[in-house]
Amino acid sequence: MLENTPQSPRINQEQRFRLLIDAVVDYAIYMTDPSGIITSWNSGARRFKGYEEAEILGEHFSRFYTDQDRAAGLPQRALETAVREGRFEGEGWRVRKDGTLFWSHVVIDPIIDSQSGELLGFAKITRDLTDRKMAEETLKQSEQQFRLLVQSVTDYAIYMLGPDGQVTNWNQGAQRIKGYLPAEAIGQHFSMFYTPEDRAAGEPQRALSIAASEGRFEKKGWRVRKDGTRFLAHVVIDAIRSDTGTLLGFAKITRDITDATQAQQALEQAREALFQSQKLQAIGQLTGGIAHDFNNLLTVILGNLEIVRKRMPDDPKLAQLLDNATQGALRGVSLTQRMLAFARRQKLSAESVELPVLVQGISGLLQSSMGPSIHIQTRFTEALSPVLADVNQLELAILNLATNARDAMPHGGSILIAADERLATEAGAQASLKPGRYVCLSITDEGEGMDEATLASAVEPFFTTKGVGKGTGLGLSMVHGLAEQLGGRLILESQKGVGTSAQLWLPLADSAASEKAVVEAQAAPTPPELLVLVVDDDSLVLTSTRLLIEDLGHRVLCAHSGSQALELHERNPDIDLVITDMAMPQMDGAQLAKLLRDRQPDLPIILATGYAERLEGFASQLPRLTKPFKQIDLVQVIGQAMN
Repeated sequence: MLENTPQSPRINQEQRFRLLIDAVVDYAIYMTDPSGIITSWNSGARRFKGYEEAEILGEHFSRFYTDQDRAAGLPQRALETAVREGRFEGEGWRVRKDGTLFWSHVVIDPIIDSQSGELLGFAKITRDLTDRKMAEETLKQSEQQFRLLVQSVTDYAIYMLGPDGQVTNWNQGAQRIKGYLPAEAIGQHFSMFYTPEDRAAGEPQRALSIAASEGRFEKKGWRVRKDGTRFLAHVVIDAIRSDTGTLLGFAKITRDITDATQAQQALEQAREALFQSQKLQAIGQLTGGIAHDFNNLLTVILGNLEIVRKRMPDDPKLAQLLDNATQGALRGVSLTQRMLAFARRQKLSAESVELPVLVQGISGLLQSSMGPSIHIQTRFTEALSPVLADVNQLELAILNLATNARDAMPHGGSILIAADERLATEAGAQASLKPGRYVCLSITDEGEGMDEATLASAVEPFFTTKGVGKGTGLGLSMVHGLAEQLGGRLILESQKGVGTSAQLWLPLADSAASEKAVVEAQAAPTPPELLVLVVDDDSLVLTSTRLLIEDLGHRVLCAHSGSQALELHERNPDIDLVITDMAMPQMDGAQLAKLLRDRQPDLPIILATGYAERLEGFASQLPRLTKPFKQIDLVQVIGQAMN
């Protein structure tokens, strides 16, 4: 008993050490002899290698290596390294009992006898790192996929910056948009993409400062490509920080939005142009309708004034009152003419017009109208082609434009009236014109000019910047309507504080138009007595017209509608002449005329109208009586119809 007592503590210590090693389940801890034969095996080795102790003791540790590694001699080299360097450490694939692989971290330490220096064997510790390895592989694969994704993006410039703004990587989109190769951009400061004025203003530094403090910077601005051209960019800069909050750099995404912005602007301009066109069309329809009704009223007023003048006693005071009333009505006629000009429903007598001759002919009137403080200059190109226009309306348009130019220069100045031939294309300010050659008649002043808001509303009827009582607001709208009706266009160019140029684009007169002259209806002898059927849905106009015709010595039948007119014609086959209003409900004048001509092909018919409707077929050949009319107008048109 006494001989075994000193050894008992040593045996207990070995048992405790073995219990400790065997309790470790996350590491395979075992020993081999100098040749690599396994001499011990713990529970951790049993857990993730799959071998029971009885199965593995006495086996060579190389059986845990893959076939490829054994063929390459890796097990032996690991032992040699451990002997030579005192330790071997490495990672690699190992094989479990069931043949599956796991990624292991291996440490092999040689066991040396401290007294003799003899190699007793090796202590081997293996850890299963398969989960970590798979996570790393997944991360690596994800990074590769992300790198490929970023590199394949060509519509966005995606790259990173260091904390100081140096470019650290470069994708294909950046190369395409900015024009720099990776070798040319990486290592350079990203401010090289900014315009000189933005760099001088400190924009690059401000962008990084905002991104660093707020986590994100976003803005649109102009950037510069390698070739020096500029593009409009949408830029996003995000700060990149570590888990501890340290600023690692910035992620920068740039998109070229030049084309998209221009397309959006073009779309907005097109929408605005469509809106303006629809607005002017609606205003034109409203204006034309008002002018038509107003002409009916003026027809009544002027007709009754003529009848009263003929039948009143010879009293100078009464005559003066009638003259004033007539002048007031004639001012209303002028106003309706302007309204119809804007609505493009005035009656035009288009003919070939030589602009230099026309301007020269009204130069005296222009200068006297402008006053001594205005100097008028003219400049016309040689051999200027004639234009197709209504002489009287064109003279009025020039006078209106010159008057506007004068009013824009209250302290005096120069007005330039110029004309030259130009080509209208489908692009630019002439887009609404039919492509071809035109004469551009321009009237340019040195006045106050207009801002964008004023310029956009300048041609709208009744819009004026002049004081109360100083303008009707119909001058430019009349010129606009005249140009549109002739097949041209009024284009205004103005700059605040510089002046305004009103350009009247007029179509060239072709050979047929050049030979055309204004044909005035000649008053033929009026037959002694006619039976005239007058048709109008306005009772006041109907009465006034009847009185004027009866005053000429004719008999009159009146109808308030087309259907009533047909009944009267059927009961009175001796009707000599029909005068019908054009605009009537249910059956208009053209429809009535067609039915009457079907009954009586040689029946004279006159169409009365408050504006110039576009008529087709035989109705376009009928004599026209334009409202408001006077008795002399009736005499002329009746004579024309009856002959």
